[in-house]
Amino acid sequence: MSPLSAAMARFAGPDIHSPWHTNFRYSPISGLAYDSGVTRRDPSCILLVDGRYYVWYTRHAGPAAVGHERATEVLPAMPWDLAEVWYATSADGHNWQERGPAIRRGPKGAYDERSIFTPDVMAHEGRFYLVYQVSPAPTWRCTPESIAIAWSDSPDGPWTKSDAPVVEPDDSGEVDERANPEEASVQGAWDSLRVHDPALLYRDGQYWLYYKGEGIGYSNQESKWGVAIADDPLGPYRKSALNPVTNSGHEVMVWPWQGGVAGLLTRCGPERDTIQYAADGLNFEPRASISRPPEAAGALRIPPEQNDHPLAGLAWGLCHVTQWSLHGVRQGNDNLGLAQINAPRDFLLRWESDRRRSAFV
Repeated sequence: MSPLSAAMARFAGPDIHSPWHTNFRYSPISGLAYDSGVTRRDPSCILLVDGRYYVWYTRHAGPAAVGHERATEVLPAMPWDLAEVWYATSADGHNWQERGPAIRRGPKGAYDERSIFTPDVMAHEGRFYLVYQVSPAPTWRCTPESIAIAWSDSPDGPWTKSDAPVVEPDDSGEVDERANPEEASVQGAWDSLRVHDPALLYRDGQYWLYYKGEGIGYSNQESKWGVAIADDPLGPYRKSALNPVTNSGHEVMVWPWQGGVAGLLTRCGPERDTIQYAADGLNFEPRASISRPPEAAGALRIPPEQNDHPLAGLAWGLCHVTQWSLHGVRQGNDNLGLAQINAPRDFLLRWESDRRRSAFV
């Protein structure tokens, strides 16, 4: 057998016998499916509370996105613009009931005036924490975006929002807010434009907030992940000196495994579409390459006693589908009933890991 370089050895092909290897199946859901007048996307991880599943997500109702050049106070620039965080519940994970808004946009001049979106959730010691992305007004291609947090004693709310963002972009670089990121005259740090797609874990007595970063002068297809760590869930959060902790990945999906952190890295970078693991939560290494992973996946959070397999935390969940990703989801999934959908609006689907069939039942 011919020798392989280190690069090719890492990605010589999926090892179907590896405990980290999996494929994904998709199925339609009710209650959060395609709606021509509503955008639903960016589902959080799913919590099981008193026999009921909960999920939070980005929601916008009204005119479809028109682009930054035409955006106004009522016309959204992007599908996640002029949005708020809503939530839904389900008894079986297939049929969902939309319950209403969880987090509303702030008043004029507030740090979250323009949009609130891309949430994730953590339950810890009887309290619930939502982390999410916020955008001030007005909106331009280079408007900075930050991460905020809200907390409640019940998954149904009411929620108390933080007075200010808890993680913000690096202050390096200069840019005209109206410009494309690629047109910035001074290139900033890897997370100098936006920090977003947050995911919150409790480990080693601290709160680890993973996020995606975009830098001034970088394309959003060059995104990477970082982490900010706090002793209190409400902060202050300190960015790790090792950031960025991945060289790839778009929407953040992480779960605990054997004291470390596993992650599903999709879409962006040289190691996109991989499952990776960091025993220390910081130094991630690829464990498996995957095909057609869920986009913006949110997985069911499981109790520690059920976490007996590397992919137990990636058994099933929800994801969003866009007009760009619909074709890939359709492949090999003829049961979805999506043949007539053009998908000008994003909507939610259920995904399952094939490993679940043998490993988790």
